[in-house]
Amino acid sequence: MSWPGTVNRSRAETICPPNADDRHLLTRVASGDMDAFERLYRVYQLRLTRFLTALLKRPELIEEVLDDTMMVVWQSARDFRGSSKPSTWIFAIAYRKARKALARWPHPLEDPQLEDQANTDPGPDEELSHQQLRSALVKAMDQLSIDHRAVVDLTYFHDMGYREIAEILECPVDTVKTRMFHARRRLRHVMSGRLVDWI
Repeated sequence: MSWPGTVNRSRAETICPPNADDRHLLTRVASGDMDAFERLYRVYQLRLTRFLTALLKRPELIEEVLDDTMMVVWQSARDFRGSSKPSTWIFAIAYRKARKALARWPHPLEDPQLEDQANTDPGPDEELSHQQLRSALVKAMDQLSIDHRAVVDLTYFHDMGYREIAEILECPVDTVKTRMFHARRRLRHVMSGRLVDWI
């Protein structure tokens, strides 16, 4: 995809400091500030890539959906009213784009590198046991539907609460709770031993 202000991938790998003011950046993006957009892109690039990897299971679609998501952010920043967190608004866009992509390309292709992409370590000092748990959970999530994968991914890997997840998925909080219940039941069936206690 080619659109104005495409961010250089090497630059996008650098994440901005966590205290970056997303609301302020969105306000600047709404006024056409490309520097603010590039900063916002760097803040969300890795987080969205991990989220989309969990949902899509299609390496060739992840970058396309990421670009589509950020294109909407660029074009619609002025529509953001601040009734939710910027991250909730952006993740909701990514979720809708992922569902549309899967509707167009419903059958995933096997890719031996996909698990490695999904298991990118968040920090060099992460304990081995946590890496093993995360790897096992990501693999087990393959058995879930996209809706159930989204709930599990946002809960365990993005530290979001049910209310925020409900906003992203555009469904009632009770629906999120129900999806998590069924997802956890399925994951407990697929996973074994001490790993089950983590779910």
